[in-house]
Amino acid sequence: MLLQSVDWIIIAAFFVILLTIGYLASKNASRSAADFFVSGRSMPWWLLGVSMVATTFSCDTPNLVTDMVRQNGVAANWMWWAFLLTGMLTVFIYAKLWNRSKVLTDLEFYEIRYSGKTAAFLRGFRAIYLGFFFNVMVIASVSLAFIKIAAVMLGLSPAVALIIAAVVVVFYSGLGGLKSILYTDLFQFSMAMIGAFGAAWYVTTSSDVGGLQALLSHPDVSGKLSLIPDIKQTDVFLSILIVPLAVQWWAAWYPGAEPGGGGYVAQRMLSAKSEKHAMGATLLFNFFHYALRPWPWIIVGLASLIVFPDIASLRTAFPNVPAQFIQHDFAYPAMLSRYLPVGFLGLVVASLIAAFMSTVASQVNWGSSYMVNDFYARFLNKSATEKQKVLVGRISTVTLMFFSVLLALVLENALQAFQYMLMIGAGTGLIYILRWFWWRINAFTELSAMIAAGVFSLAFILTENLFLIRTGDGMVQLWGITLSFTVWNIVKFIGVVAATSLVWIIVTYLTPPSSDETLQKFYTKIRPGGPGWKAVRIKALSQGIDLQKEDDLRWDVPTGILCMLLGCVAVYSILFSTGFFLYGKMIPALGFLSSGVIASFLLSRTWKKLKTR
Repeated sequence: MLLQSVDWIIIAAFFVILLTIGYLASKNASRSAADFFVSGRSMPWWLLGVSMVATTFSCDTPNLVTDMVRQNGVAANWMWWAFLLTGMLTVFIYAKLWNRSKVLTDLEFYEIRYSGKTAAFLRGFRAIYLGFFFNVMVIASVSLAFIKIAAVMLGLSPAVALIIAAVVVVFYSGLGGLKSILYTDLFQFSMAMIGAFGAAWYVTTSSDVGGLQALLSHPDVSGKLSLIPDIKQTDVFLSILIVPLAVQWWAAWYPGAEPGGGGYVAQRMLSAKSEKHAMGATLLFNFFHYALRPWPWIIVGLASLIVFPDIASLRTAFPNVPAQFIQHDFAYPAMLSRYLPVGFLGLVVASLIAAFMSTVASQVNWGSSYMVNDFYARFLNKSATEKQKVLVGRISTVTLMFFSVLLALVLENALQAFQYMLMIGAGTGLIYILRWFWWRINAFTELSAMIAAGVFSLAFILTENLFLIRTGDGMVQLWGITLSFTVWNIVKFIGVVAATSLVWIIVTYLTPPSSDETLQKFYTKIRPGGPGWKAVRIKALSQGIDLQKEDDLRWDVPTGILCMLLGCVAVYSILFSTGFFLYGKMIPALGFLSSGVIASFLLSRTWKKLKTR
């Protein structure tokens, strides 16, 4: 047990403040489902943006980054840095469309965009699939990181740690709904950032590391500092940089980085008081998520290579922790437990607990919104009162936490869960981008893509477990063919994307589109514009219906894409500039800083041309 009395006092004070904020923010949460799940659609951009980034800042995120850095260096972060393209596309094209839809959940979208029983079935099916099964996997992967932190810093067994945390999360998220979560997120994010930067400072200045320059020049670290993977290592270069930038960002559905927006990001865009606030919130989220947060985690991950050069050294240092949980991602809590002083250790533990609970609270609220609005109230009890919906939402919250805790106890590391979730959503992402701007996408398109991605992912996973033979040195054999495991991972992902895409494209053209009435109502309400709706406008005109009546119906997607590119340049430039400043390379640091400032200025000018209300 590493924590001293002052650490426990700090942690206790954290819980008191957290629960107090949750209680004070819970007023009016029970008035209606809209108050419980989207805070009455009255939230400001800054609060929603911080909540988005707090939700993605879970205690498994620094563990995941540490895992990536230890195995493939700093450049391995491109596996998630590439999702910035998705994020900026959401900011400048989809945020205002989601806010304009006025749906309660993003699944409700299906019955304003598609028609018939298939649309209703798709909505209900995804409510269970995403709201329960997929959500349980996400929460379990987050809970896995909490297990490792609790084992190292609190001396708690996995089951006990999760039960305590689950009770607290269920209490304040079930009490006040999204509004409680938003305000507690603000507090939790502040704590988490203080903890992350402080931890990086104490670890770097420890006697074993010897300061930042000693860290960067250490032989176990110096080869892992590049921001771009070595092109000579073709397999790694393709898997870490090319595939994520060329395919992954638009082809894969991943929580928090859904192409076209979705999940808890969409939930917060729907909670914004206006389209401008929805865009501002999502932009703030992407800046904090990609430009502000990564480096403290990266620094700790690099330092861990000096102290714990391999998994064996970690297991030797922590003999009382089950070997199942000691993988590369375990190095992050291991470093904190070794180097943080009394008092600050309690603060950092509290910040990691804050990160864990922020993500889990958002996930259970989002998942229960699906279970209530898109399954219970839509199919089981269409006449449900607002109080009944809120009650079912609270029951769903408890149920989701229960099954998530059970699954968390069998997972092993954060990277494993990350890769599985990418696989399950591979090939579906493009649909979520196109469905707003191409009338021909229908409910069968989405249903076939979801089923195909699941089937093909399962086929590759079974093939890997039944027929793949690991021969050592990162190489494997499959049916007599020898290849690197990295290449196999590329084949898996690209294979699922290609096969799934082929299935949904064929199904789209073999099945009828949504009804004319549905398409016309959607076009009138959302006002997407563009050539993808030309056929619908022409047909409506032949029926005496003019869908172009509003003067502000201007297709500004090209301007939005330009804003997206400028936003990516700005954020990536700040990210790289920070890295080069830390590396002590002033010329590239100043160069990237200049490009970030220029891109930000051009973005501020171009953004004004987008039509919002």
